[in-house]
Amino acid sequence: MERENFNHLVQDIGWFGLALPATTHFLSAFAIRLGASASLLGLMAAIPSLIVLISAGLAGWWAKRYPDSIHALYWPALGQRFAFLLPALTPFLPSEWRPYWLVAAIAIPALPQGISTVLFLVMIRESVEKSRITTLLSRRALSLNLGVGISAFTLGFWLDNVPFPFNYQAMYMGAFILALVSLWHVKQTKVLFHAETPEVEENKESVWKAAGFRKAAIVAGLAHMTFFSIVAMTPMFLMKKLGADESFLAFYALSELTAAATVSFYITRIIKLLGSRTSVAIGLMGTGVAAALNAISPTLAFTLIGGALSGASWTLAGNSTFSFFSESTPLENATRYTRVYTQVLFAAMFVGPLIGSNLVDLVHIDLASVLLFGAALRFMAGAIIQADFDWNFRHWHMPFSPSRLHSDFRNSGQD
Repeated sequence: MERENFNHLVQDIGWFGLALPATTHFLSAFAIRLGASASLLGLMAAIPSLIVLISAGLAGWWAKRYPDSIHALYWPALGQRFAFLLPALTPFLPSEWRPYWLVAAIAIPALPQGISTVLFLVMIRESVEKSRITTLLSRRALSLNLGVGISAFTLGFWLDNVPFPFNYQAMYMGAFILALVSLWHVKQTKVLFHAETPEVEENKESVWKAAGFRKAAIVAGLAHMTFFSIVAMTPMFLMKKLGADESFLAFYALSELTAAATVSFYITRIIKLLGSRTSVAIGLMGTGVAAALNAISPTLAFTLIGGALSGASWTLAGNSTFSFFSESTPLENATRYTRVYTQVLFAAMFVGPLIGSNLVDLVHIDLASVLLFGAALRFMAGAIIQADFDWNFRHWHMPFSPSRLHSDFRNSGQD
């Protein structure tokens, strides 16, 4: 049964990966074609995160209505997938409304996404042995990157060779169908380990009293805020400063995903060798180097190096953050821990995009300088995470000191 769960969860993310480029790689390009400003691109990235942050608080209430996390997950997961369908309606609106509709089209499904995200993380912990979660995340990362790579490469040429806006409409309708196949695999998963202990009454803020959770939440928050600070600005830089079109964006995505898929083979080994926290720090610093390379790139072709480094580094950092969280928190009361952890992530993902977009539109800093600023933020955040100081600020450890590296390997985030 656990093997079947494992396989369904890997196939789920593979099908979802085939749908994902429609929103993650080409939604910004669609908005730019419709005349969206940097501020609007920032809002497109930030507002859904704010809604998820709020709706994630409803996950516990929603879960109590169902016998287990699988049954509780279905309707929120279905609602979340409408983010692939609603943008297809954009051409039917008056031209001046279209950029704003795109914001609404991804903001509306964010309401069920908050509940879905929490319950999905709980479901993973309930359907697979804790000792196999890191391996599952590695396989899911590989499956995701293969799916996204195939889809992004195909869609890039589709968007370039089919008349606008039908090219985007057809893409989003197809992505919605693929997302429904992903949901079918989720529905086949069975609960093997019940995370909640019966009727345990605790202070709702008690998760913050756990030192392991505090550390995991701050690590994840720093990583996501700094990484997403310039993500929305990268396609604008490529299109407006270097003249990229959808075909090049597809090649850029392919460079990211090929490197990410390659790293996925080694994530489990890297985390076992270095520890989850150190892997987050190294991965985040790598994304900082990647952003700097993009900012100083003289040609579009040179940015493919930055894309590859970004994809590999964020795959390592992103998977390591959840691994670190899993190691640092108990399975008991998993919904409560996961809900607050998810809220931290999406709070960071709300604040992050506003940093880059406001620097462009309000402070009027050029796009290349914004990318360099984001690179510095990422690198500093990585250093802070690796420093592993006591989160009560009583002790400070030098980044990448041998003693802390060995300690992280032994304790794997449990201290």
